[in-house]
Amino acid sequence: MNITKIFWFIPLLSALLLVGCKGTQDLTTSEPVEERTLTEIVVTPEPEKEAVSMELPPYNPSYTRKNDLIHTKLDLKFDWEKQHVLGKAWLDVKPLFYDTDEMVLDAKGFDLHKVQVDGKDAKYDYNEKDEILRISLGRSYSSKEKFQIFIDYTAKPNERKAGGSAAITSEKGLFFINPKGEEGDKPQQIWTQGETENNSAWFPTVDKPNERTTQELTLTVDDKFKTLSNGILESSKKNADGTRTDYWNMDLPHAPYLFMLAIGEFAVVSERWEGKLLEYYVEPEYEKDAKAIFSNTPEMLTFFSDFTGVKYPWQKYSQVVVRDYVSGAMENTTGVIFGDFVQKTERELIDNHNERIVAHELMHHWFGDYVTCESWANLTMNEGFANYSEYLWFEHKYGRDAADYHLMSEQSGYVMSSAQMGKHPLIYFGYDDKEDMFDAHSYNKGGAILHMLRKTVGDEAFKAALKLYLTRNKYSSVEAHDLRLAMEDVSGMDLNWFFNQWYFNQGHPSLKINYDYDEVKKEAVVSMEQTQDPSDNPPVFVLPMAIDIYTGAGKSVRKMVQMDKREQEFRFKVASKPQLIVADADHYLLAEKDEKRTEEEYIFQFNNAPLLHDRYEALQGLKMSSSAAAQQTMIKALDDPFWAIRNEALAMVNTADHPSVLAKAATLAKKDPRSQVKASALLMLAKTGDTKYVDVAKHAIDNERAYNVISAGLEALTKLDKAEATKYAAKLENESNGSIIAAVGGIYKDSGDVSKLPFFEKNIDKTNGYGAINFLASYAELAAKGGPETMLKSGNTLGAISMNMSQSPWRRFGATKALDTLYKTLKTAGETDKSSALQKMIEKIKSVETNSQLKGLYNNLGM
Repeated sequence: MNITKIFWFIPLLSALLLVGCKGTQDLTTSEPVEERTLTEIVVTPEPEKEAVSMELPPYNPSYTRKNDLIHTKLDLKFDWEKQHVLGKAWLDVKPLFYDTDEMVLDAKGFDLHKVQVDGKDAKYDYNEKDEILRISLGRSYSSKEKFQIFIDYTAKPNERKAGGSAAITSEKGLFFINPKGEEGDKPQQIWTQGETENNSAWFPTVDKPNERTTQELTLTVDDKFKTLSNGILESSKKNADGTRTDYWNMDLPHAPYLFMLAIGEFAVVSERWEGKLLEYYVEPEYEKDAKAIFSNTPEMLTFFSDFTGVKYPWQKYSQVVVRDYVSGAMENTTGVIFGDFVQKTERELIDNHNERIVAHELMHHWFGDYVTCESWANLTMNEGFANYSEYLWFEHKYGRDAADYHLMSEQSGYVMSSAQMGKHPLIYFGYDDKEDMFDAHSYNKGGAILHMLRKTVGDEAFKAALKLYLTRNKYSSVEAHDLRLAMEDVSGMDLNWFFNQWYFNQGHPSLKINYDYDEVKKEAVVSMEQTQDPSDNPPVFVLPMAIDIYTGAGKSVRKMVQMDKREQEFRFKVASKPQLIVADADHYLLAEKDEKRTEEEYIFQFNNAPLLHDRYEALQGLKMSSSAAAQQTMIKALDDPFWAIRNEALAMVNTADHPSVLAKAATLAKKDPRSQVKASALLMLAKTGDTKYVDVAKHAIDNERAYNVISAGLEALTKLDKAEATKYAAKLENESNGSIIAAVGGIYKDSGDVSKLPFFEKNIDKTNGYGAINFLASYAELAAKGGPETMLKSGNTLGAISMNMSQSPWRRFGATKALDTLYKTLKTAGETDKSSALQKMIEKIKSVETNSQLKGLYNNLGM
């Protein structure tokens, strides 16, 4: 499951609102490390004694299996008018071990027409409140006997309460999109979303992650529709009434929540990978872009097969894009569903590809589908691996800098989320609701911990252990101890300390690091203190790490140490004062660090330390400096091999003191290989207001293929030559790209011409991400120039977006923030009735919002 994912959205949004590698000589040495303990664990004064709880802590166990669901056969038809599923189900079952005379199934919101056991009508009790169907088997069955359940039913998923969470916004399980064809150009579709336990809203099953079953699925649909399900399409038969019956067969066992179907008027593009069918289902207008949308899928299959040592284990691999999806993407076995945010043209995908999420869902076919978490408390056994696959793919395809840049973002997302939402163990049996497990712990932290585990045991042992873990547990459910045992069996290490610390405990270390040199003893000194709050973190983490000591350009000595006390000092014999010391030199620890360096050390670090983290940290350390040496380092960074460093330098360098940088920016705007850098360079030039850069902006608009560069060129032109910008805006009004629309909207907002409001209303559904926030803000600002009635009308338009949970969180937030702007404008103007109407609307938005993080953000902003 990829929720694109909501937990990184909020920290990034909060931050927004608040405002080749160089070689290093690795001279490992056998010289002993002198370690001195400054203090033992700091013990705080004994607090007042709190009342001791006499109750056991909350514990959500794995589901107790009494029966083994062997095979599921479904025959489904659909009533589009009523949004009902007309189903027949045959379930082949046997007792797991103990004799039993009862079968218990999850069946959510069903009308039951017939229930049989081995062809005979059966007694049953259906508790619609608990959504549990208990079937009497008529006699006791032993574990050596099979029985078959038959159920004729109607499922009514659309009549269920939506439920859901920030990660998965509805629990209906199966969704009819534009069922009556009354929603304009929106395609008619049916698709499913089973995780966590919602597939039982459209077929009866044991809807738990530790269950496994093979499946057959027969779908009867109008002949105009294409269908997709798990496994192989074995046959397709046209019927006399204009319908068609497709038969899908999945002969390998997987968890019920991974069952899927998708129905719609899709274009299907296919290719082969090692004889297996690959399919890309998209809307017809994106047919030519299908392979770009799911770029490098064949290469990913090869890479992940090689990395895990297990060749892709399923019959085929299909990916489908659907409308109004309730999450980001879902790893249904052999049939992955994506929200339509991935559906872009080849031009829109320039430097903005979908490979992170494509890799994430593909890796789930080993970790999540082939082996599946035993319980939702163990969700990170699925999601942590899928998250880490993103790092692995970037490292393989684009190099370590790209992978480390991604890891920095993931670690930051977890740290910010844990500060805002609280901490809990990675394996968390004490959750309030299973949906709460879809957070930055299970995903971001889970991936970061796997990165640390890889560094702890070494690359080859890590890959060998993954192969053992997968083959030992194939087609079954797992918990964290299964991974530990595989890692221990391969590496020979005792890893209980690692798993106890990172999987079964909570939090992360905060490190205060000081570097010094003892002239008398000729020793480099590294003093470290773990400063994390012991009330919600372990007071001491065990932290093995490398310390690199640089004695000159390109000369470093590496020392391996282990921090396992609250405060520790490490000393190393060095003939003269080092030019730089770097603790956690591999930058692999999930930790917050507070370390101070001099400007000279930051400059040396940028020029000599080998990793992206080093260069990025050095630039951040120099950010506030206006010295000539610091500025020269930033100018040098404009030629860094990694685009994000070049981008960062553009934002930092002082052009007033170094006007030659503007000539460099003009060159970058035209020639940099990365579109984001071109766009940043254009915006730098725009800040000058110098009309000599008008041609650079016009060149971008006229010649670039990447839309973000064109929109940056348009924004730059607005500041350099408003008349020319207005002419270009008129030419680009009919573009469908969100970034272009947002740029045009900015120009129309600045014009103050309220006759342009229809442009916003026509294009209001075409922007997302930061662009949507800016576009909707421009809409509100322009509406505010049109008087109270215009503001109220625009407020109603914005409110409809904010209260629609199928809209992205970016769009919901942008609309609510814009609505708040209109409310405050009306209130200031003394328009009491109209401002009161918008205030009530904002209160309603907060009450219906399902994303708790968004709710918190609204409250923090005083909405």
